[in-house]
Amino acid sequence: MNIEWSELNKKMQLQIKKKGTFYEGIDTLLELRKELMKEIVSLKGALNREDFNAMPFINAKGYHNKTIAYSLYHIFRIEDIVSNSLIKKREQVFFKDNYNEKMKSPIITTGNELIKQEISVFSAKLNLDELYNYIKAVDISTTQLLKELSYEDLKKKMTELDKEKLKPLNVVSEADNALWLIDYWCDKNIQGLIQMPLSRHWIMHIEASLRIKNKIYKG
Repeated sequence: MNIEWSELNKKMQLQIKKKGTFYEGIDTLLELRKELMKEIVSLKGALNREDFNAMPFINAKGYHNKTIAYSLYHIFRIEDIVSNSLIKKREQVFFKDNYNEKMKSPIITTGNELIKQEISVFSAKLNLDELYNYIKAVDISTTQLLKELSYEDLKKKMTELDKEKLKPLNVVSEADNALWLIDYWCDKNIQGLIQMPLSRHWIMHIEASLRIKNKIYKG
């Protein structure tokens, strides 16, 4: 893991645990997300469209066996669901701003159910410019959410009602490799959701994307 990102993540987790340093922790989290967003933006400038569909590690174990387009979609699709449907109890950016049509996405889910070549096929169908617009919109939405949080909010736990409201949205596939997500999220409080997916999830998939990028250009 990138040492700078890892240290910022550790610092944030320690800070938000204490009431006296909670707001400093939110600032640290926003700083981490800003640094990671720079990497996301740089990918668009450094790669051609086909590179976003490439799977040089298709048979590997780990996040780098996906595509860059998939990883970016996946990060922000999950964040949109967690931040808006679960934490804020409001409509997802994806639906509110019609991004499934704008992006030409064949799915409305997180994409966890896709495997191997399905991921590359899915990636090639996405409108990359609109994917980046979606990324920006979700990031703005989550940044607002984080700035509005109080220390007391951290202990608010997701409930069975949250589960029941999320399921009919069909944003998590019923496939075995995806359905577990609903229980995973709804077993957490807001502090747990900040740690995963609003921070560490970014790090894991962006590092995987950079590994793919380096493999493409090293040959």
